Amino acid sequence: MTDKKLVIAGKEYNSRLMVGTGKYKDFDETRKAIEVSGAEMITVAIRRTNMGQNSDEPNLLDYLSPDKYTFLPNTAGCFTAEDAIRTCRLARELLDDHTLVKLEVLGDQKTLFPDVIQTMQAAEVLIKEGFEIMVYTNDDPIIAKQFEDMGCVAVMPLAAPIGSGLGIRNPYNILTIIENANVPVVVDAGVGTASDAAIAMELGCDGVLMNTAIAGAQDPVLMASAMKKAIEAGREAFLAGRIPRKRFASASSPIDGTIF
Repeated sequence: MTDKKLVIAGKEYNSRLMVGTGKYKDFDETRKAIEVSGAEMITVAIRRTNMGQNSDEPNLLDYLSPDKYTFLPNTAGCFTAEDAIRTCRLARELLDDHTLVKLEVLGDQKTLFPDVIQTMQAAEVLIKEGFEIMVYTNDDPIIAKQFEDMGCVAVMPLAAPIGSGLGIRNPYNILTIIENANVPVVVDAGVGTASDAAIAMELGCDGVLMNTAIAGAQDPVLMASAMKKAIEAGREAFLAGRIPRKRFASASSPIDGTIF
């Protein structure tokens, strides 16, 4: 089966893996891991990453070019709609009227679960201002559909708490979100290793976004390579169509017509 390319906000992508730029030991390691991952979209925490705001510090743009990658500014660390809106406006200024952003408004420091009410308030304002919103949300299919109906260009349900590495804890909710969606569904948060990424793709997700799973690995560059392969394998398995699950054995070679 010939696969379609991933399309987000009218732009086509060959890779369905999206990666973050934080938590690496330095920008050089960031660059190496992202290159190996094959990702074409990279997230940037505007409040935590120097992109020219601080002239006396290393600048991410010296290592990763917006000409090569789609930068996805995110509102990591924001706990109110007002902070998230302000951060998106700052990103637009820093990146020359860039309007594609990842919106996340967090509920508390311990779980980093999304505050859905605050997220919706921010999304409503930002969409009116012309931003194209990829929204981080919980794994509630009803909420995910509401974000789509508001005009978000992609919904990004968590697999598990941010940075937890627990993998997909509620695959049936993720599957329901996918079945109901008319925009890309990208699993965001909770992936810990390659098998987690493959499972997300086997469910039918359009992509997976991760940061800690790669940057926090003992060998981030090698893990980036593993994640690239897992995304590709999981997508191919989804397109191929798995066999039904059965309680008992089924012979690999049929016995009908066998001469005894």
